Amino acid sequence: MSKLNHFDENGQAHMVDVGAKAETHRVAIAVGRITMLPATFELIRAGSAKKGDVLGIARIAAIQGAKRTSDLIPLAHPLMINKVAVAFQSDAATSSIECVATVETIGRTGVEMEALMAVNAGLLTIYDMVKAADRGMVISGVRLLEKRGGKSGDFVADD
Repeated sequence: MSKLNHFDENGQAHMVDVGAKAETHRVAIAVGRITMLPATFELIRAGSAKKGDVLGIARIAAIQGAKRTSDLIPLAHPLMINKVAVAFQSDAATSSIECVATVETIGRTGVEMEALMAVNAGLLTIYDMVKAADRGMVISGVRLLEKRGGKSGDFVADD
């Protein structure tokens, strides 16, 4: 296991100094899923939820989540994000919706946290928008799928 870089030599939490790192193109892709009752799934699919376009609003929330990551994760660096792409894939057989977020930057630190935050914000927004119909929805499987760029190299999750 590599050294945990958010702790100094005395074990105290600190923000990592990325000033000497090279700026590189960095990409992170994260995924997660929300599973619900079939009737709730149909509300979203049909566009008949009382609060409006569930997936459209969830997409905007995911983008905002990526942009606001450093406000919520104490040791995350504020980043200039070049791109956030959010895709939803509906699965009627499981009454679930998968959210995939891709975040890109040119910088000194990666965008893994931003991609993970985007997925969480998008899925939580879906929950919020239809919770009156189904409080038993389950958010699961939020994880990093891929990371490219930077000193530590590339990462692709095992399936």
